Amino acid sequence: MKARLQRALYRLDAAERSARTASPLGAVDGRAKLLATVVFLATMLSLPLGSLSELLLYALFPLATAAMGRLDYGRICRRSLIAVPFVAFVGLFNVLCERTPVLRIGPLAVTEGWLSLLSLTVRGMLSVQALLVLIESTGFHRLCRSMQLLGVPALFTTQLLFVHRYLFVLTQEALALSRARDARSFGRASYPLRTWATLVGQLLIRSFERAERIDRSMRARGFTGRIPAAAGASAPWSLRDSCFAAGWSLLFVLLRTLHPAETLGRLLTN
Repeated sequence: MKARLQRALYRLDAAERSARTASPLGAVDGRAKLLATVVFLATMLSLPLGSLSELLLYALFPLATAAMGRLDYGRICRRSLIAVPFVAFVGLFNVLCERTPVLRIGPLAVTEGWLSLLSLTVRGMLSVQALLVLIESTGFHRLCRSMQLLGVPALFTTQLLFVHRYLFVLTQEALALSRARDARSFGRASYPLRTWATLVGQLLIRSFERAERIDRSMRARGFTGRIPAAAGASAPWSLRDSCFAAGWSLLFVLLRTLHPAETLGRLLTN
């Protein structure tokens, strides 16, 4: 358990540290990256389920932005696999209901349901990849601040930021309890259910007490419910940010309306 908590804490901290790495993508305003990502998600998710070739073109966005942000795309791709079980559970019903054959590979018939399942899986992975690149290249504080500047209600952005911050608090408290338990267990490998129930109760109480102390500290420093600009915040909106947001958004709209992969396929078959 302790090793898992340490790995979780390291991953949370690594995402914040990667946002502070100097890179072409990191220099782009968070609002521009957020707008481009929203247009990417809206246009990609609105594609028909059978447009697998178009989805492959949309994969250019997480690949290119990960390279611009000097992020390891292989690691991001592996982390996006977390969406596969949830999407596959939804797409499984398509496999059972849509049995019309659309393709034959030797003796095997590929039905519309299997194509829908594959399409949903690719969409889920690309969506998670785009969001991971956005968070790791911007940082959660800057991302929530950018959402607030774009007009998202402060109640939503502040709560979202608090959820992220309290993940650190909860993990640190759980790690401290785990170390204290191991120090008093004299090498025991397993614990009864009563011990786990006591640990969960102590974790809940300590988390509440820590939250109250943090709340008093924030009020003492003049917190008003809105996310303030962080020290070393990004520069004001520039032409580079406009080109980034407008360029990617225009590309996504063209991919959605012109269907270049489908058009190219027709030309090749004719």
